[in-house]
Amino acid sequence: MNFEIPHLTRRESLSSMGALLASMIGGAVAADGRTPKVLLRSSWQTVNIGDIAHTPGVLSILQKHLPEVEVTLWPSKIDNGVDELLLENFPKLKIAKKGSEELKKAFEECDFLLHGSGASLVAEYDVKKWREETGKPYGIYGITLPPKKSSATTATSAEKLKHSIEMLSGARFVYFRDSHSLEFAKQQGCTAPVMEFGPDGAFACDLRDAEKAEAFLSENGLEDGKFICCIPRLRYTPYWTIKDVDFDEVKHARNEEMKEHDHAPHREAIKKILENTDMKILLCPEDQTQMAVGKELLLDPLPEELKTDRIVWRPNYWLTGEAVSVYVRSAGLFGNEMHSPIMCIGHGIPAIVCRWAEQTSKGYMWDDIGLSDWLFNFDIEEDVKRLPDTVLKMATDPEGAKAKAEKAQAFVEQRQDATMKQLASELGI
Repeated sequence: MNFEIPHLTRRESLSSMGALLASMIGGAVAADGRTPKVLLRSSWQTVNIGDIAHTPGVLSILQKHLPEVEVTLWPSKIDNGVDELLLENFPKLKIAKKGSEELKKAFEECDFLLHGSGASLVAEYDVKKWREETGKPYGIYGITLPPKKSSATTATSAEKLKHSIEMLSGARFVYFRDSHSLEFAKQQGCTAPVMEFGPDGAFACDLRDAEKAEAFLSENGLEDGKFICCIPRLRYTPYWTIKDVDFDEVKHARNEEMKEHDHAPHREAIKKILENTDMKILLCPEDQTQMAVGKELLLDPLPEELKTDRIVWRPNYWLTGEAVSVYVRSAGLFGNEMHSPIMCIGHGIPAIVCRWAEQTSKGYMWDDIGLSDWLFNFDIEEDVKRLPDTVLKMATDPEGAKAKAEKAQAFVEQRQDATMKQLASELGI
């Protein structure tokens, strides 16, 4: 599906958003005079900064466009200090954990359930619970609808898919974060009254931890605009290395089979940057398994003469605020992950995405927002071969790369505007 990309400058985009915000600050009150209340079902886990980013992203969009709406978060998991981080950035936020009195009260008082961004209709049965117990409306914001989940090795059962389509059809709106999911939903008979492309909420994530970021950058000699980030990833996340879950022999075998194939082009890109520019490379993680992956597959195999202080390997995990604070000071990012690129583009920072069949169709959102040249399918050898030169071009043409990123950012913000107008209409404001 093709979308028209508006020719807006960054200044024009910000101006239009500001005008919209100013017009709505005094108007976000329901027709009956009540303050509208939204229950946000989100926060899936904290071992991945992308999963963390979904929630503050959607909260930021709500705060920007519907500042008077009262929001309660219904999380799956917000450990590792993420709950404190959210409350620090969104002091009016209420949190209602599973089984709590706060959640019971939210079911009674909230007008609308908003299911946040995720790899699927993650909280499908919680949405069903809301519908059956309250009879009140709900909407779905920025999800993928995959034939199979990224963590699975087999396709979703017909019965499970049928149930998902039933729940989606009952929503007041469903925003899919990639057009492939939108088309798949239509093919499966989804009949929600509004079904459109709607960006992943993480595009709007603006959590910051400037103090930690500054300390890290200073310690490693990383200067603004003079380093590029690279993120490794195996075909399947080896959760058995960080969680109390069983070892998966099938997934491990596939990881071992493809790990060299999927990281050799990144090493070649790193070599080209080191040999043709004065930039540094930061090898950093998006989830807790990737520090070891980066060392094994990106750092250690490099020729000894390239293992200088221009290669910085981050040995420990970080939270979203520190990561974003580093990304926005970089010249760009490339790698095998999705949500760090999303957060980069959300701030106008260039980002290249590499994907494969084991992931869902989420990577195709790069086509949808006008970044087809920065999307690489590593199941296609021609794409694998093209990657190093594309990364080098991003590094050697920072102005052109920045302009391209900001154009995509403007389109994302336009879509965020449209989604919030739809939510406002559902809330009667």
